[in-house]
Amino acid sequence: MQSARDTSSSLGTACRGQRISISLSLALLSAAVMNLSPAVSQTAPPAPAVSPEAIKQREQELEAARAQQKRATELQQKLQADIAAIGQDRSKLNQQLIDIAGQVRGVETRISDAELRLGPLDTREAQIRSSLDSRRSEIVEVLAALQRAGRRTPPALLVRPEDALQSLRTAMLLGAVVPELRGRAESLTNDLGELVALRKTIAAERDKMAADRDRLKDDQTRLAALVNERQRQQSAIEKDMEAESARAVALAKQVDSLQGLIAKMELDLKSAAKAAAAASLQGAPAAPGGKPNTGALRDPARTSPAVAFASAKGLFAYPVNGIKIRDFGGSDGAGGVEKGISLAAKAGAQVTTPCDGWVVYAGPFRSYGQLLILNAGGGYHVLIAGMERISVSIGQFVLTGEPVAIMGKTSQVASILATTASQPVLYVEFRKDGTPIDPGPWWAANEGEKVRG
Repeated sequence: MQSARDTSSSLGTACRGQRISISLSLALLSAAVMNLSPAVSQTAPPAPAVSPEAIKQREQELEAARAQQKRATELQQKLQADIAAIGQDRSKLNQQLIDIAGQVRGVETRISDAELRLGPLDTREAQIRSSLDSRRSEIVEVLAALQRAGRRTPPALLVRPEDALQSLRTAMLLGAVVPELRGRAESLTNDLGELVALRKTIAAERDKMAADRDRLKDDQTRLAALVNERQRQQSAIEKDMEAESARAVALAKQVDSLQGLIAKMELDLKSAAKAAAAASLQGAPAAPGGKPNTGALRDPARTSPAVAFASAKGLFAYPVNGIKIRDFGGSDGAGGVEKGISLAAKAGAQVTTPCDGWVVYAGPFRSYGQLLILNAGGGYHVLIAGMERISVSIGQFVLTGEPVAIMGKTSQVASILATTASQPVLYVEFRKDGTPIDPGPWWAANEGEKVRG
């Protein structure tokens, strides 16, 4: 009899231990399920058609719109004050243009990096959601089993040996079932926990990206105002600038090749000829000791290239943030070879100059879309094509990193690439004495080597 009581006591303790373990697993899994979206939940209460919360939300949206309008007004007033302070100081205007353009491209880079990080996170979230959704019945089954087991009290062990035997069989059954339930519960809990952590990470990334987008919009507004002021001042200097631009477009229709276009521009257009003459005289300054003097790039008042093009190898940054999709010398998809490089960019991306130079052409040219040609001195020309809008004029001297154009929403150079790419594509070509050359040696290997204005 005493032995039966001892057996009963030990089995009761074992069953209570199993019950505690089940209760813990149930609590853990239930807590995790609370964080799951309605995709795994059983039911979701319908939202009322009209509620105080909805009214409050509309009021908050209205307040946010008013705050945004106020911020835009304040920004406009600050821009006007900044432009008034700059006045006719060309060096200050140039420096502000280069600084803001650099900020814009920096924010564009951060947004692109955030999008790259979000891609795998979104994919993993979708995988976990799909897995949990496919195991919806398993979740319900495990929860129900844990709830039943958690409510079940240890069997009443009396003094009869039969009671002790029944209790022993029950304990053995629970010992076989509980580990399996616990394993399934822990597996589900781990997935749910990962989903919750992923959501927090994704939310944080999206918040940072939203803040960067707001900053990008402000910087673009500021940049547009400064570009307009630059061109206004340029127009005051070149009274016949519009006539020159119209004549350039007419001349472009008379030639078939880029080499012919460059020659005709520098021969027939007063502003382009002036730029070409200045380039031949000042476009290739000596580099002390054979090394480029990059310190001269910090002078925003310069009117000639700070670094000789030939000695600037390994220093240039791409004109736009993007991915290289065609390289010099590769197949152009039409039986020929590429004479430049092609960069896939984002819609509305900022285009800046890779080097100092004089604008000898700015306008549409055949299948190149909007084309910009810079005379960099020393017989070198830089061709940039595929933009939607160019913001500089023929005859103008531009500095390294200065904003000169904006990408559109679709490709403007599809015929060059022999493709129907829908994304914006920027085409860049370097020429020496009219012949295309490999631009590869001029591009910086990393961010720290790129020249800045």
